[in-house]
This record gives sequence, C-alpha cells and structure tokens, in this order.
Amino acid sequence: MAERRPHAIVIGSGFGGLAAAIRLGARGYRVTVLEKLDQPGGRAYVFRQDGFTFDAGPTIVTAPFLFEELWRLAGREFSDDITLKSLSPFYRLIFADGTTFEEFSDPDVMRKEVARISPEDVDGYDRFMAESEAIFRVGFEQLAHVPFGSLLDMAKVLPDFVRLQSFRSVYSCVSRYVKDERLRIALSFHPLFIGANPFRTTSIYAMITFLQRHWGVHFAMGGTGALVEGMAGLVEHQGNEIRLNAEVDEILVENGRACGVRLASGETIAADVVVSNADSAFTYRKLLRSVKRRRWTNEKIDRARYSMSLFVWYFGTDRTYPDVAHHTILLGPRYRELLHDIFEKKRLAPDFSLYLHRPTATDPSLAPEGCDTFYVLSPVPHLGGDTDWRSEAETYRQTIEDHLSKTVLPDLKSHIVSSRMTTPLDFRNRLLSLNGAAFGLEPVFTQSAWFRPHNKSEEVDRLYLVGAGTHPGAGLPGVLSSARILDEVVPDAAALA
Repeated sequence: MAERRPHAIVIGSGFGGLAAAIRLGARGYRVTVLEKLDQPGGRAYVFRQDGFTFDAGPTIVTAPFLFEELWRLAGREFSDDITLKSLSPFYRLIFADGTTFEEFSDPDVMRKEVARISPEDVDGYDRFMAESEAIFRVGFEQLAHVPFGSLLDMAKVLPDFVRLQSFRSVYSCVSRYVKDERLRIALSFHPLFIGANPFRTTSIYAMITFLQRHWGVHFAMGGTGALVEGMAGLVEHQGNEIRLNAEVDEILVENGRACGVRLASGETIAADVVVSNADSAFTYRKLLRSVKRRRWTNEKIDRARYSMSLFVWYFGTDRTYPDVAHHTILLGPRYRELLHDIFEKKRLAPDFSLYLHRPTATDPSLAPEGCDTFYVLSPVPHLGGDTDWRSEAETYRQTIEDHLSKTVLPDLKSHIVSSRMTTPLDFRNRLLSLNGAAFGLEPVFTQSAWFRPHNKSEEVDRLYLVGAGTHPGAGLPGVLSSARILDEVVPDAAALA
C-alpha cells in the first residue's frame, strides 16, 4: 500500500527539508529525503571530535510552537523527545568601550537595562517595542506562512508595508525611538542572524526583537543536533526514508513538470512532486540547468544580492569559563563601517565583530567533564570578493584567538585541546551555496516576499522550494514557516493518487 502513495522527493535535510518531509508525510505522501552529506541537518550539521560536540550552524530556538506542530503532525509530543531550556539573558553584548548590555524577556528588567545605559531612552524603548510588536503581528503572524505566488498577493499587503514604513532599514526604525548609539545597535543587530545588514534590510525584520520577547530564546539540550535527530526520527516514524551520501545532480523535467531527480551517481528516481531545500540560487542555476527559465535566469541570479558569509572557529578547552554567557556578542570599534566592508565592498577587514557561543553554559554534556565547548562566528564577505581563504583562514583564526584571549577568554591558547574551522569555501563547496553566501539571497526589500524565489516554483510545475532562499527567509522560524507554506501550494496526495 505504501508504494501506491504518490512519491515526494525532498532535496536536502536541513530544517526546511525535514519539516517539508514531515508535513508531506502527514498528508499521505511517500517521502524520500536525499542528503548529500553523511548525516542529516544541512547547515545544522554536528561535528563530534575529541569528546566535544559542536553544532555547526543555528543555535537559537525562538518559536518552539513550530517544532511542536511538526511533532503533533507525526503523532508524537515534542516534549517527549526534546528538552528546551529558556535562556536568561538571551545575549550579552560587549561594546568596544567595555559597556555591556543584556537582553531579557521581562519588560521591566529590560527597562532597567536600558536605563542603566541611557535613562532618557526608556520611553523610546517602550515605543520601539510597540512598533516591533505591530510589525510582528503583520510580518510573522499574518504573512510568514502565506505564499506570495502572484503580484496580487503582494498588492494586498502593500498598504501594511507602507503603514509600517517597511522601506526603512531596521537600524533606521530603531533610531526613530532611541538616541544612544549603543542602544541603537543592541536593538537592531538581530538581522545579522539571518544574513542581513541592519543598515540596509527592510524594517520588517525589526519584528525579531518582539518575537524573541514573545516566545523567548531557547536551547535544545543535547544541542541543535538533537532537534535534527528528532525530526529525522519523525520522518522514519511516518514510514519514510532519508538517504545519506545521495547528492542530487539534476532535477528531471518532462513537459514542464518535475518528475524526479538524477543523482551524482547516475541513479534516477521518479517522483510526483519535488521539493528543494537546496540553496534557491543553486537550485535554479545548477539543478535546473537544462530548463529554459523565464524568471530566474542565470543572468538574474548572477545580478542578485547575496548575504554575507561566515568564518566559524569551533574549539574546545580543557578548562571552563564560568563567567562567559551562553551567547556573547563582542562588537568591534567600526560596527557600521565593518558591515559596509562586508556587504558592499566584499573586503575582509582587519577588525571584526564576533558571536561567541558557549553551549556548555547550559548543557555541560557537550564537552568532557571540566571542559567547555565553544564556537566563535565572524561575519565575512561572500566569495564575490577577492579573499583567498586557503591562505587567510589560519591567520584570521589566530587574530580572533588573540582578541578572545585579551577580552573574555584569558590564556585561551594554552587551554585549547580541540579545533576546527569553517570558511566561505565550505559554504560553497560542501553546502552548495552560491558564492559561499551563508544565508542565500540577501533579504533586502526587493528580494523579499513576492520578489524572492517562490515556494511554488515559477519555472516548473510540481517543483517547490523551502529553506532560507525562499519566502519568508532564513532563521529557524523562517525555514520552518517555508515548509508550512507547502500545505497551501502542494496538492494533497489523494489528489494525485
């Protein structure tokens, strides 16, 4: 009976792909997930070495209900498989002048934190949070799970976008309400988590600040990899399959309709629908290379703007640093200028701003006893610049190591016992992201909503897109919401049987 169910192929097992597989399985499809790597997760891959567990990618859970919904669709309870811990504070920001700012969910605590830095900005902070909530009510609650398949869909929400002044940048939105530059940065840096420049990206992403207050910031015990393993388990619980070391070379099309895939091995697999969780630009430029495309031509893809990339150094220490928070943001002295170097000039600057992740602050099991697990992430230009990461990577790592030793991790060098790096080359070669962009297309206004590659392909019938490169965009809430949209645009299995 299972073989008679319509077959759906999902390319890639990132969070978007796994969520798509679970939703399609719940709607009667026989699902095969094809993953290029040797374990599921995509950008949420897990490295294990020397007794340390390193989450390669996302570390922040901000909308737990999206996971809970997937577990219910598969007939299970999320809490039976996954333990989430709420973090307080969410983040600790350390400015170049030594000032610290911590972000909490409690509004009263946040007002005190704002007052500690700039008492005259407390009222403005409250007004900004009201604005952030108003944007959230539209941008997330009304639009994140809705397909933008036509210009009419866009026209319906344009009045809301105009009313919310979505043409402004996130930084500009915040600056209307608070005057202290440190607070402006602290309340607007969040789009960097989805590959966006706060000084350029649409203020619709100012909703992130309220989203985090609304649902909190959480960490999955066992690491983000525990969520991946749990979702992979749901796919198998539904009687469906995840094939590892199965790289897709091309999406097969007959009479304008996706009908299967060809693997790099030469094997072909037929399907009734195909869902790509691969980078959207890569999907069109490489996986649909034999199709004459009307909208997402090679020329348009090459002209598009892409997110920054990332340099990530994973390291384990033979001692603990109990004073270091779970999430620490270390801001450099040239914050605005640095982002201009990264996004506009595509230049690797000698300075940096860093995100330091210490998961063992919450879950000591991710390191051997008496040790700490870390990763430090530096936003860097994508491969459209001229940086030679083969020669620059180790020098850049050493510079970061020296900075951490002088600031939050004293005597770091003598305590490192495990180390590995990821550069933009890994995003291009291993994760197949065009230009090594860590988050795909940059989420500026002209590459958002209808202007972004659609969840239901404009080029090929029965081809669908999920993940960071389609609507609504990057980040765990974004990629999980992109899979929710499939419920609207993919026909029920019964209609194809």
